[in-house]
Amino acid sequence: MTLIDLSHPLGENTPLFPGDAPLSLTPCKTHEADGYNAFTLSTGLHAGTHLDAPLHLLPQGKGVEDYPLARFHGRGVLLDARGQAVVHMRADYEDLVRPGDAVLLYTGFDVWFMADPARYFGAHPVIDEAFCDFLLRRGAGLLGLDTPSPDRAPFPLHRKLLAGEVFLLENLTNLGALAGGPPFEVLALPLRLKAEASLVRAVAFRGQTGMRDD
Repeated sequence: MTLIDLSHPLGENTPLFPGDAPLSLTPCKTHEADGYNAFTLSTGLHAGTHLDAPLHLLPQGKGVEDYPLARFHGRGVLLDARGQAVVHMRADYEDLVRPGDAVLLYTGFDVWFMADPARYFGAHPVIDEAFCDFLLRRGAGLLGLDTPSPDRAPFPLHRKLLAGEVFLLENLTNLGALAGGPPFEVLALPLRLKAEASLVRAVAFRGQTGMRDD
């Protein structure tokens, strides 16, 4: 089995969506003074690579803890949207996406995450409503993005996808490693939080896991 990391490192210098809670990752114990090392993490749940559940934008929506683990795993589908300011629906997507799939939009915009956060958060590609409606109609399990959001304020498509229980996996990276290769699956397990979102370690994997299910 081959594992491909799709997550940004998380630390004090991680860029944040404008207005989000600050992130702090600081030592609270040191080996020199205490005999062991320990860190304290303080952060909003939308820092770095993370997953949005319906509760994020829907007052009566479910949180991440309300779903079974299987909902955060699916057959991966990579759609190449590089160079597109707006990702439009295309007829060939009809044959590519199946119910429950983890659809990953490869825009290449993750190169600006650390290099130019103002550009990354302020000028990222978005999807159009026809593509949004297609994901809902097809029953996609999640939409993964190497951008901070599928749309911009007031986030109508964000709300529409979450209302249809299409999770949003945002701030991905390294999607180019999946281009042109064999089939893959996506796993993006959130922490078991009673909350609207969670930090995740998103990975893609190819080949057999070697694990028995009997």
